[in-house]
Amino acid sequence: MSPESVYSLLTLAFGFAVAGMLGTFYQLVTTRPPSFRLLVAPATPSAVVALPFLIFTAPFIIMRNTIRGAQIEDRNFGFAMLATMIAGIWSLLSGTLVVKVIETLGTLVA
Repeated sequence: MSPESVYSLLTLAFGFAVAGMLGTFYQLVTTRPPSFRLLVAPATPSAVVALPFLIFTAPFIIMRNTIRGAQIEDRNFGFAMLATMIAGIWSLLSGTLVVKVIETLGTLVA
């Protein structure tokens, strides 16, 4: 396996891990699961924080909704595959940003 492939897999894992941690923390604090409905909240300071939060939590929300949709609505495999691909690409992008921030902080501290 090439180093670029390993790096991509690690950034994908970081993206899903951060999404899961943020989603679980939100659910712990508010006692309700995160959803994209946070975007239609009234203009308050929490609505300003909702967009960056949803950017990093989106893979978690997409996969949770996909699994629930498959159980409740009996959705087909194609829909689940498309949602998984979207969540994976989103996770790869957000994971890349997380890894770059960690690398930058490591460089600044060292």
